[in-house]
Amino acid sequence: MSFDFDRVVQRKGTGCIKFDRRPELDPFWVADMDFESDPAILEALHDRVDHGIFGYPQAHSGVVEAIRGYLKSRRGVELDEDHLIHLGGLVPALSLAMRAYCQPGEEAMTCTPVYPPFLGTHKDAGAKLLTVDHVFEGGKWGFDWEKMEQSVTKETKVFSLCNPQNPLGRVFTKDDVTKLAEFCEAHDLVLVSDEIHCDLIFDEVQTPHYSALQLPAELARRTITLLAPSKTWNIAGLGYAFAIIPDDSLRRKFNTTKGHTLAEINALSYYAAEAAYKEGEPWRQELITYLKANRDELVRFITEECEGLSIHPPEATYLAWIDARELGVENPANFFEKEAGLFLSDGAFFGWPGYVRFNFGCPRVRMLEGLGKMKEAITGSGR
Repeated sequence: MSFDFDRVVQRKGTGCIKFDRRPELDPFWVADMDFESDPAILEALHDRVDHGIFGYPQAHSGVVEAIRGYLKSRRGVELDEDHLIHLGGLVPALSLAMRAYCQPGEEAMTCTPVYPPFLGTHKDAGAKLLTVDHVFEGGKWGFDWEKMEQSVTKETKVFSLCNPQNPLGRVFTKDDVTKLAEFCEAHDLVLVSDEIHCDLIFDEVQTPHYSALQLPAELARRTITLLAPSKTWNIAGLGYAFAIIPDDSLRRKFNTTKGHTLAEINALSYYAAEAAYKEGEPWRQELITYLKANRDELVRFITEECEGLSIHPPEATYLAWIDARELGVENPANFFEKEAGLFLSDGAFFGWPGYVRFNFGCPRVRMLEGLGKMKEAITGSGR
């Protein structure tokens, strides 16, 4: 089967934040893709819509079995259904974890640059935030273990991990994840592992995903693993994610903290998730091949044709983290907005000013148009 990832679909005017928040700009910012979802998902949604009734939903056996099969085939993990918590999105889950495990005045910890909600959800708990920069060593992004040990305190209660890392595109190794879990064990921290990009790895032989679910039991007992089909199968707007929490005490605290603050999960989203996990692997495989070719061309273009920009090739995601500090402008995102009409993600929102994040999850012709506008802006600025 072959899917058409080159087809340009008109999204402007459809009520999507990517194109309609700043309709005068060419958008390469927020993390959703410009591809139609897998036909298997569309068919499942049509079938559910044809039923015609959309009352209060609950997770049906099909979606649970789909998740069970996915975890077994992709991670080698057996699902205990009691450990599974269905959620209406991953960002609310991050907030919920902060409120569950941090009291006002206590601390959460993460490493930067990182997906912006990691830098804001601690406020929902009245907590403080500790950040430590990732470091680039041996050709890879990694953790500054010494600085982390210096920064953690007795008031630190939660460590939030993004793996694969957004925006760096790093796939952390088994050793990395295990050492981080040992760090959390030593300092009595709850490890919240956001793994939403785990099925968007370009070479799963060279850089396999190691999930917090695969940790030894004595380390896994303090973990909250967050997953969703949304990024991989481009169904973020349907609002479905799930948490897996092995420890009874942590799980009870998580569920109790929900209170009445979370909306009902969309009646359609369960069926989209079921189709993605049961039938979406052929589409995913072709998507990865297409995105990898986009990644390779983007890295070449930035390296060879954009003076003042540099990039370390991402191992995963469809998000390129571009170093623009040598460009000599105060705010690179603003520069490309004004000079090229582009909407890029500002590195400052991830904790690292001087960078921009470029979404290459789009038809190649669109990506090349955006990169061409970046090059013209740099050339026109006199570089």
